[in-house]
Amino acid sequence: MKIKIALVLFSSIWIILLAKVYYISIKSNVYYDGLARQNAIKTEELAPLRGSISDINGKPLAVNKLGFSIGITPGLSSKKNLNKLEKELYFLKSLFPLIKIDKLKKSYLKQDSPYAHQYVRVIDFMSYDNIIKEFTKLSLDKNLQIKISSKRYYPNGDLASHLIGYVGKSNLKEMEKDNISKLTEYIGKTGVEKYYNKVLEGEKGIKKVKVTAFNKEIQTISKKLPTSKNITLTIDIRLQKYISDLFKGKSGSIIVMNVKNGKILAAGSFPEYNLNNFVSGISEKEWKTLSSDFNHPFTNKITKGLYPPGSTIKMGVALAFLRSGLITPQTTIFDSGSITLGKRKFRCWKKGGHGYVNMEKAIRESCDVYFYDGALKVGIERISPTLKDLGFGEKTGVDLPNEFIGTVPGKKWKMNKYNQPWYRGETLITSIGQGYFLVTPIQIARYTALLATGFGITPHLIGSVDGTKVNFGKDTTIFSKNDKFYLRKIRKYMYEVTHALHGTATSHIHTKVQIAGKTGTAQVVGIPQGDKKRMKENELKYFKRSHAWLTTYGPYKNPQFVVTAIVEHGGHGGSAAGEIISKIYDKLLELGYIKTVSSK
Repeated sequence: MKIKIALVLFSSIWIILLAKVYYISIKSNVYYDGLARQNAIKTEELAPLRGSISDINGKPLAVNKLGFSIGITPGLSSKKNLNKLEKELYFLKSLFPLIKIDKLKKSYLKQDSPYAHQYVRVIDFMSYDNIIKEFTKLSLDKNLQIKISSKRYYPNGDLASHLIGYVGKSNLKEMEKDNISKLTEYIGKTGVEKYYNKVLEGEKGIKKVKVTAFNKEIQTISKKLPTSKNITLTIDIRLQKYISDLFKGKSGSIIVMNVKNGKILAAGSFPEYNLNNFVSGISEKEWKTLSSDFNHPFTNKITKGLYPPGSTIKMGVALAFLRSGLITPQTTIFDSGSITLGKRKFRCWKKGGHGYVNMEKAIRESCDVYFYDGALKVGIERISPTLKDLGFGEKTGVDLPNEFIGTVPGKKWKMNKYNQPWYRGETLITSIGQGYFLVTPIQIARYTALLATGFGITPHLIGSVDGTKVNFGKDTTIFSKNDKFYLRKIRKYMYEVTHALHGTATSHIHTKVQIAGKTGTAQVVGIPQGDKKRMKENELKYFKRSHAWLTTYGPYKNPQFVVTAIVEHGGHGGSAAGEIISKIYDKLLELGYIKTVSSK
């Protein structure tokens, strides 16, 4: 009996063993074969080289410098291997005396872990010339890895910094949203670099190779190279440089734009800053210097600078008057220097007033009382919608990130924002571009182009992508037939601003091109009711002086370009910006952008 039990037990064990062998060798063969194949094929993602940015003439604005990165083998952060790490760092120091050992060590220890299998990169970029001299020594060290690397470079430094923008190290949040930035570790942070980041960063490549158990590559199975696209902007870096020199020492913004298609030929936000300082990370000292500057060099004032429009808005308010039917171009009022509403006196900028004033004189000489009187008759309910029709209170669509919309105030707006009623006095100050009314320079530029041509355009910087032109449409539905009739008169009044005897900009415009425009003063501080004598702008402390606007188009008879400028704390628009704008029109003539000057 015992023998029978032993035989059964012995037979059972063999049957189980044979079944297991059968399962492993036959049934699991497909699974393990697939797993083996997977382990033998290594898939590698190839990072694309970021596309370049050029100006309208092909001059480079953002390019890539080629060089090398240096990595150290992982696993040297433990106590027993720390000496090996320091040995490698001192070896690198002996070859490149300018590197800082403490900084590299800190970077290594932060990145290394017991689970790291890739070399830990301690130097992101070093120029080709520096590495190539020591390449043999570096390549003989098995603990070091030398890889081809690139670094974004801006040949013009701080020129057009707010337009071009810069790239910087991508953070975890950005990497989650953007797979390419995981590979490149860089992403567009501001300007065109950010707005067109998807275009510029391109698409990753894929490389499949067969490897041994020791991860040694033995055969390339397939390879798809990464791709990227280059973009050309509409700006002319020659004109950009010229404008930057003209604006030296000043704070504010300026825009030169084609009135027919919205192409921005040059634009600046001042002060500017050197883009190259931000690619590898700015020092704490540099950051403190820039961030504590009261002139706000980091703010892109073209799209994010919010200012009261001042008298530049008077053409738009005049159009609202005409649309109402309550006021005609011939309607005349008497300006004694102020108007009283309730217990408050609303003053004109000119002490003693302008006397008898119609719309032509009111725009030419920028009479405030005319607009106060007209605003009381027409009301904010008619003024605000017209201002919105002219593009205020909304984005222009310019291809720069995070554009601000500004504010067009009114009854409903104030109730929604402050839960307060609207007062008639607020209608008066809105009519001369003060109070709650806020705009950006790019909005004023587009508005000026709209007045000059009668159709809407989209301001833009993109010219072409890999040679394929990018086109933007026009909006011809903004103005009615009556509006277009009124616009012809308003253009004439704008011409008188820069050419007539008492035009507010006449004495400050000295250009070969006949232009039309409007000055504006955006108050920074209010004038107390008790002050009988108004202080002159040059008597005020710098940061209490008004911002100075001057927006223009030319040539007058055949509009081609808008030039809009705001000089922060500049005082009067004509004196602060007249000479700058005059020189810009002459430069446009010199560069061939304006072929002929128009005559009245």
